Amino acid sequence: MRRAIVVGLTGTTGSGKSTVAEMLKKYGYAVIDADKIASLITEKGSPVLKKLVEAFGAEILNEDGTLNRKILAERAFSTTHNTLMLNSITHPEIIRLIMKKVQGEFFNGYEAVIIDAPQLFESGLDKKCNFLVSVSASKATRLKRIMERDLISVEAAKRRMNVQLDDSFFRQNCDVVIVNEDNEEELKKQVLYVARQIEERISGENV
Repeated sequence: MRRAIVVGLTGTTGSGKSTVAEMLKKYGYAVIDADKIASLITEKGSPVLKKLVEAFGAEILNEDGTLNRKILAERAFSTTHNTLMLNSITHPEIIRLIMKKVQGEFFNGYEAVIIDAPQLFESGLDKKCNFLVSVSASKATRLKRIMERDLISVEAAKRRMNVQLDDSFFRQNCDVVIVNEDNEEELKKQVLYVARQIEERISGENV
């Protein structure tokens, strides 16, 4: 008997989760981007944005009242305490909206919904998933990607890396770990393996 499942896709920053998510989407699965949900809940005038201002200061706002994500990131990722404070403010609403979208995708006929979430474990979203996949890469590769992606300094990139869970945590707590070191053919093989694992769980072969 086939069943609908939720797949958690996570890993360290700069590992290439979004690339893997796009590849899995081609196998016919729905993908929910947790970062996009996070952007939605912090729009101008939102209750969550108000709480972030109270926690991190009015300097995180642009002149027009919208969120300055770069300044928020600098403050929120400067210490583990600040990161936890950010998470406590944003995660409850992010989870609520993600699970609402998951149910909508099931209603639309998708048998697997992939939640692309860097903070999967920190938010507790892992407990709502049937299958957990993480993406990893070497620290040097990740550092390079983060700097190029976000146009930030080495020091800023390292601060973001240092406040996250490390690769050993993901290896111990995920069903599959994908290694993404810019080898496209190797990455395709690993994603195909994950797709087969997802199909087995949908069909009930691997519960």
